[in-house]
Amino acid sequence: MVDTDLVVVGAGGGLAGALRAAEHGLDVVVVEADEHFRRGNNTAMSTAMVPGAGSRWQRAAGIEDSPERFLADVEAKTAGTADRRVARALTTVSAGLVAWLADGVGLPIELPVDMDYPGHSARRVHTVPGRHGSSLLRGLADAVTASDRVDLLCPARAVDVQLGDGVAVTVEDPAGGRESIRARAVLLATNGFGADADLVAEHLPEIAGATYHGSEYARGDALRLGTALGAATGCLDAYQGHAALSAAARTLVTWTTVMHGAVVVDAEGRRFADETAGYSEFAAWLAARPGARGWVVLDQRIDALARAFGDYRDVADSGALRWAPDTSDLAARMGVPAGVLADELADAAAVARGEQGADRVGRTAVEAPLEGPLAAVEIVPALFHTQGGLRVDEHARVLDAADRPLAGLYASGGAAVGMSGHGAAGYLAGNGLLPALGLAHLAADHLAATRLLEVSP
Repeated sequence: MVDTDLVVVGAGGGLAGALRAAEHGLDVVVVEADEHFRRGNNTAMSTAMVPGAGSRWQRAAGIEDSPERFLADVEAKTAGTADRRVARALTTVSAGLVAWLADGVGLPIELPVDMDYPGHSARRVHTVPGRHGSSLLRGLADAVTASDRVDLLCPARAVDVQLGDGVAVTVEDPAGGRESIRARAVLLATNGFGADADLVAEHLPEIAGATYHGSEYARGDALRLGTALGAATGCLDAYQGHAALSAAARTLVTWTTVMHGAVVVDAEGRRFADETAGYSEFAAWLAARPGARGWVVLDQRIDALARAFGDYRDVADSGALRWAPDTSDLAARMGVPAGVLADELADAAAVARGEQGADRVGRTAVEAPLEGPLAAVEIVPALFHTQGGLRVDEHARVLDAADRPLAGLYASGGAAVGMSGHGAAGYLAGNGLLPALGLAHLAADHLAATRLLEVSP
């Protein structure tokens, strides 16, 4: 006897699995520990970037792309260390996923064509107006509320999972009361372990001292529940870092500033790496600089372009940007040597003007020289979320050490191995939300297909 078809543990990207399962006629219970999940989980805190290779939005914009090209980008960025089976499944489903978010969920999906993202060879990163995850999650949560097949238990935390004839999920409320839910399957979608300092220190020592900018409920629940059942793990050293968290506002400056021509200097006013390599790996590089902090330097043109992002507007509205008429005055406001800052900006400007192919740090693409008035915003490195987790197959089924699926157990997002390979350098924009939404979507499709086989004569 089962109480429901699917239990989804986590009301972030896992809601995509709940909604997709409901579309297939399955009954779903979503268990969420955070009563403020609509604004406090990692999906809500994201910039709502969902890659879709070969989407109708790309076709409308005249952009040529394909899952194969996307997969090649993943393999290049991860140096071949990504789980190829998972990466292939996600790149293949990506265009259909963003179409489903628009048509099935009703989200106002759009494709920004104003900038490139590090590692993506085509403009394929879709988002929603305002480019903030709170809008994306609100759309998913509203659709769940409207569904008569999905029930939400919140606040409640899954503290045990047992496999056998189906699954049994033990759920605990804040007062310590417990109940067991029997289901055909469970989807672990609790994100990773970024909020567990001990696990971070064990698996991600290079970023352990940085600010954690993610959900306080990302405590490694799925990792503990899955491994207790014999699940294998992979790429536990993988994570998304970010080097552009405003030190004053504690809000994301966004790397769009850099891709439009801003430069990053350390606390001494010196550039130390090619900013276009990627914002994730840049976090660890910044963490290793004197004082573990630095500055993003931009101008009015970049400021206007970056205001498409809600996060950036929050930073600007907080007063965190320090404006000055020229380089000398800006250096004084930053507390760095004027000559050093001037030389760094001149080096990047020479690339922008085509006077040299690369600057001192190896950057070959600068959209335009910075022109006064200039602004600087102090930044600190941050850990956003972990990217490794339980090993899964192309259907999001959790695997044991012998590569065998554990019947009835699925994982998605930061609970699963993901597609970022090892460390921080393999992260591409959207590598957080695509596994969160995409693996949940694939899990629901697989469970529905399995259910059809069970009831077919």
